[in-house]
Amino acid sequence: MRFMTMVKMRPDVGPPPAALVEAMGKDMAELFRTGKMVDAGSLAPGSTRIRVAADQVIVSDGPFAEATEVIGGYAITEVQSEAEAIAMAHDLVRIHQDYWPGWQGEVEVSRIQ
Repeated sequence: MRFMTMVKMRPDVGPPPAALVEAMGKDMAELFRTGKMVDAGSLAPGSTRIRVAADQVIVSDGPFAEATEVIGGYAITEVQSEAEAIAMAHDLVRIHQDYWPGWQGEVEVSRIQ
């Protein structure tokens, strides 16, 4: 089963501490080695939205004033069960909590169909 995991946080948190980057690198290296991690990355600030309104396609560049959170990163995993994907997401939250004092956010896990 494949899952997409997204790390969400406030847009004003700034860059992650070096200790978090190092810890994440070690954790992700092991997940790639075992084949459980298919792809992962952090996302650059800003985004573009493409939406349909009144039968027209509208393209808007961010940042968006109404944004209360940003997706800071993502991972695609290949695991045996949803429970395993959730356990991995829990570990991800714990790493953020341990290495980024004051970090507040959430991790969302969705199965890829």
